[in-house]
Amino acid sequence: MNEKTDIQVYSLSTCGHCRMTKKFISDCGVQYVFTDVDMLDGEERKAVLDDVRKINPKCSFPTIKIGDKVIVGFKEDEIKEALGLS
Repeated sequence: MNEKTDIQVYSLSTCGHCRMTKKFISDCGVQYVFTDVDMLDGEERKAVLDDVRKINPKCSFPTIKIGDKVIVGFKEDEIKEALGLS
């Protein structure tokens, strides 16, 4: 599960919960990929938002994908469990 491609965080650069989520995952010593959706433009932004809607129809942030599990919002316990750290 520690492979970088297994953990994706979709976030907004201005979102406090998104920042806390990224910090929490980093503090767990786990590598992950994140995308600050609000920093994207044009077709790239549209494509990423389409991807987020597929796993989180409300398209809210943060949206975290860990393996096959999707967590919406900053939920420490759920994140730890999905990471296998609980």
